[in-house]
Amino acid sequence: MQPSAFNVRVPLPTGDVFLMNTLTDAQLVVSGDAARLVDQPDDAGAPAANCAADVLDALATFAEHGFLVEDRTSEQAALARRFSEFREDTSQLRVTILTTLQCNFACDYCYQGDRMDAGRPAPKMSIETSARVAEWIAGQLDAIGPRRLVLTFFGGEPLLNTPAMFDVAERCWQTTQARGVRQLVNIITNGLLLSPATVDRMLPLGLNGVKVTLDGDRATHDRVRPTRGGEGTFDRIIANIRRVAGRTPVAIGGNFDAATAGSYPALLDFLKSQEFAGRISKVAFKPVIAPKLAHAPPAGLIPLTAATPDRQPQNGSCMSVAGNGSDGMSACDSCHFVDEQMAMLREETRRRGFSTVDGVHMGPCELYRRHSHTIGPDGSLYACPGFTGANALAVGHIAAVHDIVQSEMASRFERLAPWRQCGDCSFVPVCGGGCAVASHAELGDMEAPSCHKRAFESALVSLAEDAVGTIAGGLQ
Repeated sequence: MQPSAFNVRVPLPTGDVFLMNTLTDAQLVVSGDAARLVDQPDDAGAPAANCAADVLDALATFAEHGFLVEDRTSEQAALARRFSEFREDTSQLRVTILTTLQCNFACDYCYQGDRMDAGRPAPKMSIETSARVAEWIAGQLDAIGPRRLVLTFFGGEPLLNTPAMFDVAERCWQTTQARGVRQLVNIITNGLLLSPATVDRMLPLGLNGVKVTLDGDRATHDRVRPTRGGEGTFDRIIANIRRVAGRTPVAIGGNFDAATAGSYPALLDFLKSQEFAGRISKVAFKPVIAPKLAHAPPAGLIPLTAATPDRQPQNGSCMSVAGNGSDGMSACDSCHFVDEQMAMLREETRRRGFSTVDGVHMGPCELYRRHSHTIGPDGSLYACPGFTGANALAVGHIAAVHDIVQSEMASRFERLAPWRQCGDCSFVPVCGGGCAVASHAELGDMEAPSCHKRAFESALVSLAEDAVGTIAGGLQ
């Protein structure tokens, strides 16, 4: 037997050790002596007779939970099976639909969508297209037979085109009801147009919750996320959350850079004081991504959302997405890591009693799910919401029109496996090589790993602190 390549550990103040295997997700709090058995299982020596049984039991437990393996070849095969099972999972069909790339905000970091200086309107889905989208989804349901259909409406600002959103949701509801499939609907919105009427219209169609973006406290948010006319939006958004929080769970997301991260504790204090605090399902923040440039990015941007120095629109999707994907509240969430800032914001969030991502269980990216799709306003198909609007990165179309360029791009995404370049990193099972959008933006190469190992290591410490109080027993 030998130690797993995917063992990680955190020494505890008590002298014990928190052990985790990122492939099996096994977590144990053990004594230092027991932890040393993991490192050198074949060197346990010849213990005293009264200890031999304990040592053998410990070794058996470590092997049972994946901390000890027969050999690395079989373990790599297990990792390959894990990624394959993730990719081929047919239990759910996940579809992110961008009903429009238009936006009523002028976020100061945004390079996407319909900006006031764009010179042309961004695309908007027609009712004819929304009907074809629903028909395409019905075909997918028949092809794979999932138990759940998860629809996420995104943009741009999806509430600028509610007719298309309502049409898709209603048609898909009829389809899923006829097939015995559970439908879940999520809306990711800037919150300015969020209303009880919209929520009430969507609730009978499987509304699972809404996610609203707040970029810091009132002053910071109003500065970085004004309307296209330059007006502040924070108070109006909070008023809208207050009106709908009793009807549906509300998740809070936010985008930070080096200049705004410090305002988030004040935002968290404000949210904690609100009467709807108990209805907030999750709080998760992510960094602004600076693209790969020939020269230095603007001061304050965290190199990892994207912003160009001249802020010219690229007619793509908004990137206000955060979470971990597993709750159905997000189109993408395995991709956003900034070491110190993320650790600080995660701890501040947890300290105030809000649920948030743990920073360890972050991947693989939804892009690697065969039955996870993104549909743009014109019916084009994309591997990920972050690529929407970039026509050269489309992988198909709901009309199934053969396009050799799109077919080649689909094959390229099919082959993506950045984790193969990650060597013996212990976090590969929970990272999967990171986010292709971040790699594309930061490095100009979507096939390269987007590595933020330090962020995982920091999050592991927090996970260990929680585990000390929740893991029953352990190996001493």
